Amino acid sequence: MNLTILNGGPTEADGSFALYCSTLSEKLGQTHTLQHFMLDKMETKQCIGCWNCWWKTPGICTLVDDAEQALHAVVHTDLLIFASPITAGFTSSTLKTFQDRLVSLLHPYIQLVKGECHHRKRYDKYPDFALLLQKEPNTDAEDIEIITDIYKRLAVNFHTSLKYVWFTETTKMEDISHELSHN
Repeated sequence: MNLTILNGGPTEADGSFALYCSTLSEKLGQTHTLQHFMLDKMETKQCIGCWNCWWKTPGICTLVDDAEQALHAVVHTDLLIFASPITAGFTSSTLKTFQDRLVSLLHPYIQLVKGECHHRKRYDKYPDFALLLQKEPNTDAEDIEIITDIYKRLAVNFHTSLKYVWFTETTKMEDISHELSHN
């Protein structure tokens, strides 16, 4: 299975989230093809809403930065893992900035899906989604529900599903590895 991790957390060496993600990457890399993008070490510009990726350069963002390699990986992976510590009740701004750039992977044309308007596919296949989150001390059930709902909605727009939601505090890496090896 091809896996891609979009890591929106800080990469300081002594941070618990960075350590968890690094160790998980090593473990998953032993049994899967894995690409791990440390978004805070990449130059990723914010989407400017120019729509050039839809009209002038279909499927290709006109912003020149490090996001191009990660966007390419997204289209060629089986499972896309959005990884982030929860900050102020949501995923990091670093992850959100990259998430907005995913729009180039869809058509601008709209179709009805279960009575709702969604973008048409640009590619034949999109990866399943997973969330890997680290709670902050005041994270509550409502925060988790909001984050999960938003990523479920993103998955619907990408004609896929949010298959997993893991938490660094309660999910053992062996369980993630086992779950992915048996699916």
